[in-house]
Amino acid sequence: MSFPFLLQVEQAAEAAETGVVKVPIWDIIAESSKGFGLIINVTLALMLGYSIFVFVERFLALRKASKEEAGLLSKIREYIMDGKIDMAKDYCSRSHSPSARMLEKGISRLGKPLESISASVENTAKLEISRLEQRISFLATTAGAAPMIGFLGTTVGMVIVFIDLQNATALELGIIAPGIMTAMITTVAGLVVGIISYVGYNYLVAKIGRVVYQMENAALEFMDMLNEPSK
Repeated sequence: MSFPFLLQVEQAAEAAETGVVKVPIWDIIAESSKGFGLIINVTLALMLGYSIFVFVERFLALRKASKEEAGLLSKIREYIMDGKIDMAKDYCSRSHSPSARMLEKGISRLGKPLESISASVENTAKLEISRLEQRISFLATTAGAAPMIGFLGTTVGMVIVFIDLQNATALELGIIAPGIMTAMITTVAGLVVGIISYVGYNYLVAKIGRVVYQMENAALEFMDMLNEPSK
């Protein structure tokens, strides 16, 4: 006797004793994904998939950006003080941190007024920050839109329930169950997608804040270094 058959017999016996039949979650999702509910569930699934992709991609990029090379500024200071400007630029170009790319731009402006160098460093920093923040706005949008889309599915599901009741000759659970499942499952799905996106967005924003702090600190130390000879 096969194990699935024994499992079915056990479930049937349990249902006979309690009067309740346990329905697998996948069957509930399939039942709710009919008609308009299918559009809602597919939309939320796509939003969840892309949100996970954005979070993982940005997480890896920020982890790489936050690993600033130890002794970056001290090495640049050494090169500049020795007049080895090209070596300082080459040293920055071999580093993949936003701070290094920002300092490389400042080094390329050496010999010009300090205001020009400062403006160049600041503009490069803004560009690097915009690169760090790319695509995370989707997470913020999803965090707000997903629960609303789920609520739309809830509303549509309840409308379906009332339409089915109006057309039914007798009140039966099988008539109203599809609409109720659509209403409940889309609500849960919308909240799950929204919560995941909200948590992911705030986590990435915090990571970006730490990288920005590193860049600001590097920019200040670089400008202080350039001001030293004039003191």
